[in-house]
Amino acid sequence: MAYKKFTNSAAQLKPDTKFESLLLGKFINYMMYDGKKSVATRMVYDALEIVAKRVPEKPPNEIFEEAINKCRPSVEVRSRRVGGSNYQVPMPVTRKRQTSLAFRWIRDASRARGGKPTCMSLAQEIVDAYRGEGTAFQTRTNMHRMADANKAFAHFAW
Repeated sequence: MAYKKFTNSAAQLKPDTKFESLLLGKFINYMMYDGKKSVATRMVYDALEIVAKRVPEKPPNEIFEEAINKCRPSVEVRSRRVGGSNYQVPMPVTRKRQTSLAFRWIRDASRARGGKPTCMSLAQEIVDAYRGEGTAFQTRTNMHRMADANKAFAHFAW
């Protein structure tokens, strides 16, 4: 009986077609809804065109990567039960989880903005994150603030 060799999902990930960026290719997959990748691709590229018009000093894929980097958290709080009490323990975040959280926060913030097409709200959220503003960046800041407030419980991280 032949077994399939385990393949890493990161090795299967293809870069996007326009900018040849693995990060952008992964984000397109995050934006995908009901398996409609072509719709998600068009939406992300439309958003990047809007970003290019709003911030003309850099290429849109660099602005996107900087926005993701600014939204990546370095620490998060996790609930830990010790001696009958629950503590919010600050713990470092792996690089893969940092990217996943940043993608999720930008996606959810753009979907929460109502009243306009998703590509416009996604573009606005990317520009806001690039400038250190917006809902996704604020979520990161709140997470860091919560970890800082609970650093007295850091010794429970094991």
